[in-house]
Amino acid sequence: MKNHFRSILLALTLASGVVCAQSLQPLPPPAGETALPPKLACADLRSLTNYDFSIESATLLAATATEPARCRVKGLIQPEIQFEVNLPATWNRRFYMFGNGGYAGEAMDAGNRVGQRVAAIRRGFVVADTNTGHDAAIEPLGTFATNRQKLLDYAFRSLHTTAETGKRIAEAYFGAKPSRSYYEGCSTGGRQGLILAQRFPEDFDGLVVGAPVLNFSGTMTGYAQIAQAFAAAPLPYAKLATLAARIYAQCDEKDGLKDGLIDDPRQCGFTPARDLPKCAEGADTSDCFTAAQISALEKVYGDVLSNGQRIFPGWPIGAEIAGPNGRSGWDNWFINAQGQSSIQVNFAETFFRYLAYPQKNPNYKLTEFNFDKDPARLEWIHHVLDATDPDLSRLQKRGGKVLMYFGWADPALNARMGVEYYESVRQQMGAATTDFFRLFMVPGMFHCGGGVGCSSFDKLTPLMEWVEKGTAPNNLPAAQIVNGKTVRTRPLCPYPQIAKYKGSGSVDEAANFVCR
Repeated sequence: MKNHFRSILLALTLASGVVCAQSLQPLPPPAGETALPPKLACADLRSLTNYDFSIESATLLAATATEPARCRVKGLIQPEIQFEVNLPATWNRRFYMFGNGGYAGEAMDAGNRVGQRVAAIRRGFVVADTNTGHDAAIEPLGTFATNRQKLLDYAFRSLHTTAETGKRIAEAYFGAKPSRSYYEGCSTGGRQGLILAQRFPEDFDGLVVGAPVLNFSGTMTGYAQIAQAFAAAPLPYAKLATLAARIYAQCDEKDGLKDGLIDDPRQCGFTPARDLPKCAEGADTSDCFTAAQISALEKVYGDVLSNGQRIFPGWPIGAEIAGPNGRSGWDNWFINAQGQSSIQVNFAETFFRYLAYPQKNPNYKLTEFNFDKDPARLEWIHHVLDATDPDLSRLQKRGGKVLMYFGWADPALNARMGVEYYESVRQQMGAATTDFFRLFMVPGMFHCGGGVGCSSFDKLTPLMEWVEKGTAPNNLPAAQIVNGKTVRTRPLCPYPQIAKYKGSGSVDEAANFVCR
């Protein structure tokens, strides 16, 4: 069980990290600005300690073979929000903060966090990050939420206070405020980005929002439906290859091109009861599905209903396929091949045990969830934790920008959730939405990266071009990289556009596609 829990933590860590596709050379400051050296000794930052936060240490670190020179500040915001601010030897006048994964609480020195931090420092950013107010090694998954303040810190407060504190430290060290501020995160980090855009629009000029679990409570309700379906009729991992083959055989060419990708799963019309091979009475082999298994899959792909009303979208098809490592995207998220609890079950059970209701129940099982009665009980946590407010007018008025992306084949979070949120913003904000908020859907991409699509692309540089030069991203050049080799390139298009084949040339070359 301990090894299984470690695998969950690894999944969270990988989901929170954002691979820096851009060059790691120092960036010049924004137009009209000048790069700045420190105006204060690093150790003197310790005197910034006040009633709200404590500077535990401020250490000047020389450059090494792997890390640039910097001033490393570690601190604590009351009550238990750990944060770090790293300040480069020469500042490009930009502040950068990155987000968390899953239930957060990551070690500040976790490998992916160090990598993301170092990459940003090399480019000349002041870099801030936080554990959101608890230590996952001591309070794993959602157990921290027995403390109401820690729950609020995780939900939203730690992000705002870390941003404010980090900017104050930067101003003290360099003698000037940041000229521009950027945020980047995926998964929980994506939810955090939308929380910042909705609650604290003055904190950042631009936000990269990846695969956001923006409707956290709805996601957990969806997980509960899937868990109950598979508890009634377990689906063996061995059947996923057949499931994926049937789906892709039916759906791949619906976009007009047979290329191993499903551009928009909503256009496929796949129905398990109609389209899957049925096992003979008494048989249950890997190339067919029993009536009970088909019924379970209908639940997976079907909308979540409460008293006959849709409250969360059904799961889009596409993640069943095996990625470059030979394992299905559903592996461990939907189905654990070793027979242990899936990540979905672990995430949802800890949510309902510790976050969802004022009365905590550490023995809660997903089989207890009542879809007609219990969704109404989630109203409080919905307002605290979810980032579903479509009114981004304050962000729009101050000139902020959001670049959001989501993999259509994400096995961890429902991509339709992201699309439907973006559509709700367009309905609220009108045609001007694309002037400050754009969504890029990635066919074939798993959670925050990977999968069978072109999932390697630069997000931050296009966002900075948009914020600082007014150049909106009309497409994002993307690549599929397998074992270090680029095997395909494609443009990613702002929703609702998709990449259309021009009709000639290799389907593996971006030049032969256009967004429309």
